[in-house]
Amino acid sequence: MTMVDLGPQTRIVARLAASVADEQLTAPTPCPDLGVRHLLGHLLMLSVAFRDAARKDLGTTTDTSPAATLPDIGPGWRERLPEVLDELAEAWRDPAAWTGDTRAGGVDLPGAVAGAVVADELVIHAWDLARATGQAYTPDPAALDSALAFLRAAADEPTIRRSGVFGPVVPVPQDAPPLDRAVGLSGRDPRWPHRARSRAAGA
Repeated sequence: MTMVDLGPQTRIVARLAASVADEQLTAPTPCPDLGVRHLLGHLLMLSVAFRDAARKDLGTTTDTSPAATLPDIGPGWRERLPEVLDELAEAWRDPAAWTGDTRAGGVDLPGAVAGAVVADELVIHAWDLARATGQAYTPDPAALDSALAFLRAAADEPTIRRSGVFGPVVPVPQDAPPLDRAVGLSGRDPRWPHRARSRAAGA
């Protein structure tokens, strides 16, 4: 896995989050069972966890599975999220973060793999947030390349698919843009919410 500066992508996530209106916090997202507020809570939790994973500061933040509880935001999240995103990016600028082993979500993994995982999380969840709140989104190219490489490898790994980390791959045209391919590999339909609305209409 290639070392990636996550700063450009974390700044994109922070801009998207800053534009979320309070009335949008209960809106649905492409993540099943997660509203916008829960997605933002997940972004906050994963940013802390992977910041500490980069620092090899292992403990409660890195040991807790993301499925252990429904994530949510608390008071001051608008100030806290961009701060933690900056800390996350800075932690992964240290080459030592990409070497040796670490832990995130209660899973032990090589540092380079953890870096690819967090790039994927930032790229895909930014898409989730943008779609849920009607915002334009163009990911950082380096982060997208890292996420796409990771998702391609995960698609060929049956153990990862059986774990439930990703939903079934959603086929997209071979000439689809890289972001659409990454979204499909993550188990999401790039047409969301079109598909959900069509189902609601009985199509």
